[in-house]
Amino acid sequence: MGLIFAGLLALVQPATATALALPASALAAPSVTLPAHGAQLRHTAPEFNVKDYGAKGDGSANDSPAVDKAISAANAAGGGTVRFPLGTYKSQNTLRMRSNVTLELDSGATLKGSNAGKYEAPEPNPYDQYQDDGHSHFHNAMIYGDRLTNIGFTGAGVIDGGGNLITGNPKPGQADKILSLTRCDGLTLGGGITLRRGGHFAALINGCTHVTSDHLTIDTASDRDGWNIISTTHVTVTNATIAANDDALVFKSDYALGAKLMNGHVTVHDSKLSAKCCNALMFGSETCGDFTDYQFQGITINGAGKSGLGMVSMDGADISDVHYRDITMTDVHSPIMLKTGTRKRCGNSPGVGRLSGITYDDITATGNSPSFSPTLWGESGTHHIDGVTFAHVHLTLPGGTGAMSTALPSNNATDYNPNSIGTRPAYGWYLHNADHVTFTDSSVRFGADDGRPAVIANGGGPVTFTRFTVQRGDKSPYDLGFQNVTGGYCVADSKNTTGGAPRISGTGSTQSCGAREAADGAARAAHHAAHLDHPEGPA
Repeated sequence: MGLIFAGLLALVQPATATALALPASALAAPSVTLPAHGAQLRHTAPEFNVKDYGAKGDGSANDSPAVDKAISAANAAGGGTVRFPLGTYKSQNTLRMRSNVTLELDSGATLKGSNAGKYEAPEPNPYDQYQDDGHSHFHNAMIYGDRLTNIGFTGAGVIDGGGNLITGNPKPGQADKILSLTRCDGLTLGGGITLRRGGHFAALINGCTHVTSDHLTIDTASDRDGWNIISTTHVTVTNATIAANDDALVFKSDYALGAKLMNGHVTVHDSKLSAKCCNALMFGSETCGDFTDYQFQGITINGAGKSGLGMVSMDGADISDVHYRDITMTDVHSPIMLKTGTRKRCGNSPGVGRLSGITYDDITATGNSPSFSPTLWGESGTHHIDGVTFAHVHLTLPGGTGAMSTALPSNNATDYNPNSIGTRPAYGWYLHNADHVTFTDSSVRFGADDGRPAVIANGGGPVTFTRFTVQRGDKSPYDLGFQNVTGGYCVADSKNTTGGAPRISGTGSTQSCGAREAADGAARAAHHAAHLDHPEGPA
């Protein structure tokens, strides 16, 4: 055992020759476990207590220099954990994160921003015309890092902007983010840690891969965004609780790093989200690079001033293979919104994007805005939304609107917000330029009598409703309307809430429901086999 101790200690000792002297606590031998059956020895990384480097933790002294020294020492030693014991650590300078370092805050420990901050200035970005100021600059943050590997933020403590981070464009010396990480590989964020009062972003990552988050809390409902995951692949988020004012958990792809980057292979499950003014679980609006392979399951959304589940392609991205399952939403303006737009705010002359291969299973939602009915809005030509299935999706909308024209509402194709489309002429689903859309064992109801139809599909097709239940308005002209649905429509085994047959108004071609149901059934079976039996997502 003595030989083992000496050998392991030798791995740590060389760092003492660097200019960053290690305190005695960091030189203590790491814990050793002797596994059975001759397995290799494993040891924990050394710890670097910030108080050993001069941090006071009294909430008054500026502890940024001491924390930076601890981070540099851990990095120089080949990696380690920078520990914050009980206390409040005022940080008025940007902390530079380094590879192979984890910041761990004990229960009762708070790393807090300062109103007398001297944070780094925003770096120049030749591509800043393609996204807003907050997305274009990364240095002006409480904690910043670029091209790092194997980093983490864990523990039961808090990183708190303290109301001192900016929600708009910061002036020199001000910061607008807690975490700002670019081009990282191997990020751990969670373990009970809380990010509070994040300014514009509690966490912003761009161009990263291999991200793992478990038991993360973000409390920034009095500021703006929770977590922006931008141009990032291979992400797993579990047991997150995110309360934001702007977007809570959002997936984007911008041009801030000077390239269109891929996004995908993402799993999010067993999480709680809320967004006061905006979107709870969102794709976009920045959408340059393509997105594929997303699995969302076991999510509760309590409040969203825009979309509960939102997805827009505004800047040329193709978004595909996205699956939502077991999601409950309450008090959301627009429970589900999908839109293809033509903003094209991205480098290299982007075209128009496309949304396809999207499924919703076991979704329950109550909306709170009669204007923002759940919507699928595709662009013309080859940019229709395509291949969207709804199974066991039950929505209750507020209703309360009188009869109105069933003509196509207005649309601002360069705006991604739900109100970019005028009041929908259906109190429930409004579908425009959407192909191969199926609803099975689903329903739509209202809280107050409404003079509009439950569903209108305009253009596109085929669209199929099987065992679909609608609530009929006393003065609505019909229940399901099909306007120029040239791909055909089918309504089978459906009813209104009193058991009668739904009233249908249709123009355009129709198709045999039997053949359609067989094709849709085969597609659903294939989807369940490929995705729903494996909620954890790809290995």
